Amino acid sequence: MPPVPLLPFQKSILSTIHSSQTSDLLIMAGGLGLRKIVCTLLQLYDSPQRLVLLLNATPAEESGIGDDLSIMGCRKPGLRVVTFEMSSKDRQVLYQQGGLISVTSRILVVDMLLSEIPVELISGIIVLHAEKITPQSTEAFIIRLFRQKNTEGFLKAFSDEPEHLTVGFSPLKDIMKELQVRNVHIYPRFHEDVRESLERRKADVVQIGVPMTAYMKEIHGAIIQCIEATLSDLKRSNTELNLDDLNVQSAYFRNFDLMARRQLNSVWHRVGFRTKQLVGDLATLRRLLLYLLSYDPIGFQAYVETIIASNSTTVSGKPNYDRSAWLSSDAAHIIFQSARRRCFLSSKVALPTVPTRDEAWDVLDEVNDTRGKNTRPDWLPHNIVPVLEELPKWEHLVETLLEIEDLIMRYPVPIDHPGANTVLIMCSSDRSASLVQDFLSDMDPLAPPGAKGRKFMERKLRSYLFWKGKLGFEGKKATNLDQPKPSNPGPSNVTGVSDALKKKDARNKERQGSRRRTRGAPPSSNVDGRAVVAERSMDPGLRSGAMGGEEVLKEEAEELSIFFDGDTPIGQDNLPDIGQLTQMALEADDYDEHYGLISPEQLVVVRAYSDDSDDRVLSELQPRFIIMLEPNLDFVRRIEVYRASNPGLAVRVYVQVWDTSAEEDMYLAELRREKEAFEHLIRERASMVLVLQEKPNAAQARTDAMIRTISTRNAGGKTIEMGRPLVIVDVREFRSSLPGLLHVSNIDVHPVTLTVGDYVLTPELVVERKSVPDLISSFNSGRLYTQCELMSAHYASPLLLIEFEQDKSFSLQTLLEAKSGAKLMGKYPNKKTSGPPDLDMIENTSVQSKLVLLTLAFPRLRIIWSSSPYATAEIFADLKNNNPQPDPAKAVLIGAEDEGLDTPGVNAAAEELLRYLPGITAKNVRHVMNMVGSVRELCELDLAGVQSILGIETGKTLYTFLHQGQKQ
Repeated sequence: MPPVPLLPFQKSILSTIHSSQTSDLLIMAGGLGLRKIVCTLLQLYDSPQRLVLLLNATPAEESGIGDDLSIMGCRKPGLRVVTFEMSSKDRQVLYQQGGLISVTSRILVVDMLLSEIPVELISGIIVLHAEKITPQSTEAFIIRLFRQKNTEGFLKAFSDEPEHLTVGFSPLKDIMKELQVRNVHIYPRFHEDVRESLERRKADVVQIGVPMTAYMKEIHGAIIQCIEATLSDLKRSNTELNLDDLNVQSAYFRNFDLMARRQLNSVWHRVGFRTKQLVGDLATLRRLLLYLLSYDPIGFQAYVETIIASNSTTVSGKPNYDRSAWLSSDAAHIIFQSARRRCFLSSKVALPTVPTRDEAWDVLDEVNDTRGKNTRPDWLPHNIVPVLEELPKWEHLVETLLEIEDLIMRYPVPIDHPGANTVLIMCSSDRSASLVQDFLSDMDPLAPPGAKGRKFMERKLRSYLFWKGKLGFEGKKATNLDQPKPSNPGPSNVTGVSDALKKKDARNKERQGSRRRTRGAPPSSNVDGRAVVAERSMDPGLRSGAMGGEEVLKEEAEELSIFFDGDTPIGQDNLPDIGQLTQMALEADDYDEHYGLISPEQLVVVRAYSDDSDDRVLSELQPRFIIMLEPNLDFVRRIEVYRASNPGLAVRVYVQVWDTSAEEDMYLAELRREKEAFEHLIRERASMVLVLQEKPNAAQARTDAMIRTISTRNAGGKTIEMGRPLVIVDVREFRSSLPGLLHVSNIDVHPVTLTVGDYVLTPELVVERKSVPDLISSFNSGRLYTQCELMSAHYASPLLLIEFEQDKSFSLQTLLEAKSGAKLMGKYPNKKTSGPPDLDMIENTSVQSKLVLLTLAFPRLRIIWSSSPYATAEIFADLKNNNPQPDPAKAVLIGAEDEGLDTPGVNAAAEELLRYLPGITAKNVRHVMNMVGSVRELCELDLAGVQSILGIETGKTLYTFLHQGQKQ
């Protein structure tokens, strides 16, 4: 397939930034073909005499860019990818060959510090996702190292997410400072060149307004009410913060909960449990809103039930006393009740009136001899009547496909014309795409509206009921563990409701009758033409608010487990899980029918929105008909570029949008947000004052001249040259931002593989750095005790550094948790807690206790608390004052004798694997290596052989681990 030609605005961009004598930052709107510009630029730079590095690319982007370069003719050798499997010698050879190389930031920064890559010979660096460059990022560290030794090479940075460049004070200036570029080019959709290129040829767009069902409207309005109420509670409980930006409109974006968390990060350690819960509720409600518009009713109901279950009990299985407030509101009651009625109704609820059918359907039933037959499946309990409401978008999708088929038949396109009759259907997610595929595979085009996917929905209902029955079976099994089992259980009643189910129904009727007599409520009422019964039904939330439905859900699960007990064993592995409801596989006989070689006229491709790889899909399929089940701003731009790049190709686009819903508001809000972001960037660029930076060599020389120390021991106060401070860093620590910040603080960083510690500051001072999550996991696994033991054995001054994150709480526990912990320790004997203690509080308290025990076990161990990586860099600089520099060669050897690392003739990877096996410790690893020649030889030993090496108990533990799962 020949490469797609460039549009005029893309040629203009390349003519501006292609020069290897300048460094540029390009900011574009999403969907305008950024990957095509990057690939064309790489094609221009492809030469063995040039070494061009591609930085900050994901594996998917590396694969896509490599394929595009192959199509463009860059095949020998093309884009090569550096991975962790390559040794340092292989990387050195690859760098010396030149060409285009994609490398991860962590590998590149280590190679630059160890001089394994000729930095002076690097022709240029191309950086993707420039919006992620921060002073703490590894990419900024790489650029500083690059500019220290290479002032002639170019740097090209790209970004198609302008919204991320508007957060903070002068963010564009900060990114340009870290990238060390002076030229920035901004190309929004309303740019003159872009507008002229795309509006020359437009696609035929048909917007289809899809009305929501009555139940969907009720749920949609109730979710919006819950979001507004939760936002009001959040603002009311944090009056000292500026939370005006948090509104319902911002709830439509994916990072809405992150925005709320970012506003509260500075005071996160002072806010109570209630505020943290409200932030989590906002994320839950946002997902609930999106799932309503994209999930099928069965999947949406399953998600609703998981919300109820997660708020009814804690992780340990105890009752949850701190439930979300919105679950007890009237709006939540509407959500849970309407979600259930979209799927099925209980026999205790009066059924809605069945609409009369046309006479043609009666005639068809009479011809097919299906009139009056009972089509109720055997697997459906008799107290459940399926409703199985289908998404209205599915019905409109079928109508659109029929219209496209009619257009293809009436207006055939000549063979020599561009484009194919392939229909491309785009969805918002992979799950939605799977739903559409299953629906189209099983639909009945002759069925009445709203029932074309009846077979598909019944299959999902069956899987859902099996899932509920499996939960009830497990709950009943856990409850009756201590009860004796019957000696001779009788057969289960599979033709009707069992005796146990009848007893439960009778008991529920008595309970409902007494409730009606007490309250004086009428038996039933009619609202909006739908009969609603005041009795207890299977709808959750009909008793004592929304959270009262948890008992109903539990009873329903037990009833389903009893019903399916005799027909289909609930514990069988062949029953589908609720997470796999949309992963139903086709029969083997239907494989060729759906996936064989078929003509483009019969080809319907269903795909989820992705990144720039969608441009390649459009260019390869060249569809004339595109159906967008959800509007997507980036894909709309891709269609515009696709239409403008293919003259003579007629493209019709069908866009489905829910009427009076949040979907259209999401699209308009995203469009408005992008426009405001570009306007902000344009204004900032117009008023930006760039500081003229001197050459790095001159700045480095002046910095080295300032690093002098006046020694009071020398007569006359003579100055002695000390050089730049040196810190030896373990290569695994380059995942964090601390090595880069140390380099900014004029401290040289030398990466090596350390056996003991993470940072070596002096010959006697070693540091083990732990973040708070890593500290907790190290305590739980016992790894921290071993690390402190090794540091104490080999260094005179072992140090444990506990580092917190920037702009986050500098505390292991909140004020509320501290008071609860004091109550548990008896400091407030007169006050009682309203419920059981919080699990996080107990965990934090245990961490503090373990720290005390750690200091008692290692008296020479010192603990330092750091509020951020910036503070850690200052602490390291203070600790190195007037102290000798460490020796990297000695630091590598420390602990290697005990661990057996770096021993000549020993496979380091096999030895590291051996050290992770149970029963093998630092004390016996050398003995095991002397007794066996390889890991394979150890695995082939019998139990007696392993016990002869490690002992009886330890040898049995290792042998069981190596051979577990094998047939005896």
